[in-house]
This record gives sequence, C-alpha cells and structure tokens, in this order.
Amino acid sequence: MTLDRHTQHKSLIAPLRAAMYDFEESAVRRALSDLCGPGVVVHLCHPFGDLDGADAFYTKAYAPLLKSIPDLERRDTIVMAGPTADGNDWLGCGGYYTGTFTAPWLDIPATGHQVAMRFHEFYRFEDGKAVEIQALWDIPELMMQADAWPMAPSLGREWHVPGPATQDGIVPGPYDETTGSATCRLILDMLDHLTRHPAQGGPEVMELPKFWHSRMSWYGPAGIGTGRGIRGFRTWHQLPFLSAMPDRGQSDEPVDAHFFGDRNYAAVTGWPNMVQTVTHDGWLGIAPSGQRITLRSLDFWRVENGLIRENWVLVDLLHAFAQLGVDVFRRLREFNKARPGFDPETGVALS
Repeated sequence: MTLDRHTQHKSLIAPLRAAMYDFEESAVRRALSDLCGPGVVVHLCHPFGDLDGADAFYTKAYAPLLKSIPDLERRDTIVMAGPTADGNDWLGCGGYYTGTFTAPWLDIPATGHQVAMRFHEFYRFEDGKAVEIQALWDIPELMMQADAWPMAPSLGREWHVPGPATQDGIVPGPYDETTGSATCRLILDMLDHLTRHPAQGGPEVMELPKFWHSRMSWYGPAGIGTGRGIRGFRTWHQLPFLSAMPDRGQSDEPVDAHFFGDRNYAAVTGWPNMVQTVTHDGWLGIAPSGQRITLRSLDFWRVENGLIRENWVLVDLLHAFAQLGVDVFRRLREFNKARPGFDPETGVALS
C-alpha cells in the first residue's frame, strides 16, 4: 500500500527516533544524515543559533550533550505531520531527552542523577528529505534540575511535563485531511480571539470558554511553568505576558508562523513567530526597557470534544533574555565561581 506523504514523513523520521533511543553515535549520525537533505538549515535555540547541515547539528549540539549525558536517550510523546496553508509539509516531534548528567554541559553543573530536558523539533520536508529544522531545547529546565537557574523563579508550576493524557500523541496514518484541517481551524480561530485583547476590549473578547476545556493544562517552558485551567493559564502566564507586552499581536513586522493539524492535534512552528515590546510591568523579573523583541515559540495543542484540553509550549527564553541585554549563561558562571570543579575566576567548568 502506498503511504500518503505525511504518513511517509513519519516513517522517514522513525529511524532517527529509534537511533536516538539508544543513542549510539554512528547510528545517530547515519540516521540524521539519511533524513536530511544536503542543504538542510537547522535553526536551534540559543546559544547554538543556526547550524549549516546535519553534520554541524550533530557535532555542535548533540556530541557535547552526549559527552555530558553518556546514556542519553530520546523519548517522543508527540509525533504529528500535516500541510500548512502555504503548501509546505511539516512534521513536529515533542518529548524529552533524558539520562544521567555526569559532566557539565554549557557550564551547567552535573548532578550525577537522571535529568530530563524537553524538546520541540519541527522538520520541513521536500521530496522525501528534511530541508529545514526548527528546534527548541528547554535548557532552563536542565539548569533548574541542577539548582543552577540564575534568573527569577517561575510563576507557574515547574515539574516533569507529561505527554498527552490520552496517550495518542504518536499520531498514526493515514492522514485525515478533514479532521486535521478542522483542528487547525479551531486553533487559528482561538488565536484570533486571543489577540483581540487588550486592543479591542477586556478579557471577555477572547471568549476563552468557547475554545478551552475547563480542565485544560497549559504546559509552558521552564521559567514560566504550567498553569491548570483557564484561571491558571491567565494567572501564571497570560496576565504577566500581556502586562509586560500589551502590543502583542499588533506589530506589522513579518513573522514566520506555520500551522498544521493532524487528527486531534495541531502545531505551530516559526522562527520567529511573535514580535512585541517589553514595557509597563516588565517580564520574567526583567525591568521594562521599551525593547522590541522577537519570540520563537513552538507549540502543540490537543483538542478533545471540540475544546483544547492540553497545550505544550516552548519559548526560546534564553534568546529573549539576550535581546533584553541579559546573558543568562554569564550569570550562571558567576554562581559557578563558588562551585567545586569550576574555575573561581571565570566560572567555567574545569577539564
């Protein structure tokens, strides 16, 4: 039987997911090379930036991570794929990397214990090859597990974010265009309503109960945390976010957002997909500066009986801090100066 192209894309990434479960270097490098086209562009979170090619992705990102977590393994809880309105084919994976943190990574001190770092990774396919990758790794989450987060505490709940409650996040084929399109339309309609506040009125203009389940879970990135229910979402994320950046969704600057649906899941990837200005109350413990920043947010939603029940959100917060003039890694190294195994002058891990 001939697979539809979205189901085919899931089968194409399966060898990489399998190789990263046991994470043997040669197998991972071979699977990554087989998946990617020769000119693949990798957009990876701060501090890595853009990487040119699959080999650079491995050597500059995965190899140092594997050195610090030698029993590294990848666990996917969401794998979905579908077309965007502009005709591109994307596949999204969400889950976490885990293993025993035995040596410092990015000057984050090792714990000697098992750790977990969430990821959202999106792959754009052309002619059976990944030609673009947009990926966020929740590095602040690893800092917190190492008791090394040097910024303000989160307002929301910090914990090990679960996969889908329905345990159906590895979405099977064949691709269901009707259901996937309907799920995507619901998310787009919801986001349209969200951006009406505060420019067009109070919270009522967002009509949140029309779109969100009363027992929704909003799983934000480490540094923001999780909010439960509409009240939790508004209290721990939305209100501080809008108080800091009330011009959210009003910029004329171009953004790069790609929405697609797969059965009862929808996703967005963009590099960046938001532009706004930090004013008024400031954000994440940073005083308002009037600085316009871009945000990279890679999200998944799960719809249940016509309402959003779960929403997984990763934001490149380290990149946002950098745009506001705050070097999180420099602050981390300042704390490291008092730690055994780190240079007391620089805070860099000693070899």
